Amino acid sequence: MRVILNFNYFPANRGLVVEIQLGHGRGMTTSLSPAEARKGVLFAIACYGSWGLFPAFWRLLAELPPADVLAWRIVWSLLAVLILVGWQRRWNDVLVLLGSRRRLAVLAASTACISVNWLVFIAAVGGGKVLEASMGYFLNPLVNVALGVMVLKERLRPLQWLAVALAVAGVAQLTVATGSPPWVALILAVTFGIYGLLRKRLPVAPLIGLAVETGLMLPFALAWLAWRVLAGGAPMLGGSVELALILAASGPVTALPLLWFAAAATRMRYASLGFFQYMAPTGHFLLAVLAYGEMPEPAHWLTFACIWVAILLYSADIWRQYRLSAA
Repeated sequence: MRVILNFNYFPANRGLVVEIQLGHGRGMTTSLSPAEARKGVLFAIACYGSWGLFPAFWRLLAELPPADVLAWRIVWSLLAVLILVGWQRRWNDVLVLLGSRRRLAVLAASTACISVNWLVFIAAVGGGKVLEASMGYFLNPLVNVALGVMVLKERLRPLQWLAVALAVAGVAQLTVATGSPPWVALILAVTFGIYGLLRKRLPVAPLIGLAVETGLMLPFALAWLAWRVLAGGAPMLGGSVELALILAASGPVTALPLLWFAAAATRMRYASLGFFQYMAPTGHFLLAVLAYGEMPEPAHWLTFACIWVAILLYSADIWRQYRLSAA
């Protein structure tokens, strides 16, 4: 028995698609039991639920400069990921990626995108802009659709066009009402969208991809931390035992949800898994409003309403197409 997991990104229609092949030969598949499907749901909740609670974790490090937090996150994430890669005995997968210049070039570009995404998110949480960060991740699926049209020349169905138009209208009215675009939301949505598009060009398991990406980030992170310490601008390991422990925890906090994602993907239909992605920005939104007192202004409510209706239309269209293809 073998299990083959292929992670592919299709921005215009299905988002992150996990193709699963189970069997002894090419093309042979088998269905999963209801018990395994239930486990898949639990793993999906653990994965997206933990991502939804991310602001609560990064807010613990709000007193540190965002660039310092990012650098330490890279260091500890690489260590955690390498431990997991060793545990799964997947060093050969990493070596295959490292042995190709073309693949490394694509991963270097995706590394740049995810680095900016991480930095902006950390800064947004520390700066009291969790609400705007949640808007960015609500926008992300619709940005994926737009990238599919602009870059991959994909054609949209009418409901998808309407969803994109509603999201654009929501952001436009917020820009007019506040006098400036919601930069945090736009940067998070666009950088993560481009990141997904690049990873579509190079399908690779999330854990293996993150191992190479954090490895590419490591020299820059170490150089930044060394310069900060030598210049007297930052104490080692955050300056206290408590902060040092929180920084160290950023490694498993980053890596473990990827394991839960992979576990969910092997036990669920990818169409079902896609609907769990909205748990993360919903968690951000609820934390912002209920825990951090970031009450939306009327203009923000209108933008969120436009985005939420767009997501409903987008999801309904995907589900309808999935049901038609499965019939």
